[in-house]
Amino acid sequence: MLTAAVSVALTAAGVAVAGLRAYRRRFLSATRWFAVALLPLGLYLTGLFPVARTIGDELADWATKLVLDPRVWTGIVLLGVSAGLLATTRWVGRRGAAAVGSESRPAAAGPAPARPAVAPAAGTPAAGPAPKRAEEAAGAERGRAGKAGKQGKAGKPGKSDSGLDEFADIEEILRRRGL
Repeated sequence: MLTAAVSVALTAAGVAVAGLRAYRRRFLSATRWFAVALLPLGLYLTGLFPVARTIGDELADWATKLVLDPRVWTGIVLLGVSAGLLATTRWVGRRGAAAVGSESRPAAAGPAPARPAVAPAAGTPAAGPAPKRAEEAAGAERGRAGKAGKQGKAGKPGKSDSGLDEFADIEEILRRRGL
C-alpha cells in the first residue's frame, strides 16, 4: 500500500512540474518531465517494484560475499591467473613466430626496390630499374598467359618454386582495377 501511495505521489509531482514547464512554453522540457513522471506509476502497475527489490537484494548479497567470502576471492585470483597465462602465451607465441617463422617461410617479396622520392618531370627519362620492371611485368604476363592456356586455369598457390605467384595474381588484379 505504501508503494502505491509513493508511486502516485511521485507521478503527480512530476506531472505538476511538467505542467509548469508547459505553462512557461518550454514544451520539450515539459514532455521530458511528463515522460519521467509516468515511470513510477507504470512500474507499480506492472508489478516491477518487487522484481527490482529482489534484484537489489541479490546484488547486495553478492557484494557482501565478494567482500567477505574467501572462496569468491580465490575464484577472482584464478580468473586473473588464467587471463595472465593466456596473454603471456599469446605474447610468447608471437615473439617466437617472428624468430622461427623467418626460417620456415620464404620472404614475401624481398627488399623493396629503390624508388625516387619525387616523380621525374614529364620530359625527363625515368632513372633506375623502372624499365626493367616493365619488361619483367610483360614477361610475367606472357608466362601467365601461356600457363593459363596449358592448364586451363590459374596455377594453385604453393606449387611454384619462388612462392611469388600469389603476389603476381594480386598485382594483376590491382593493375586491372587501376590501383
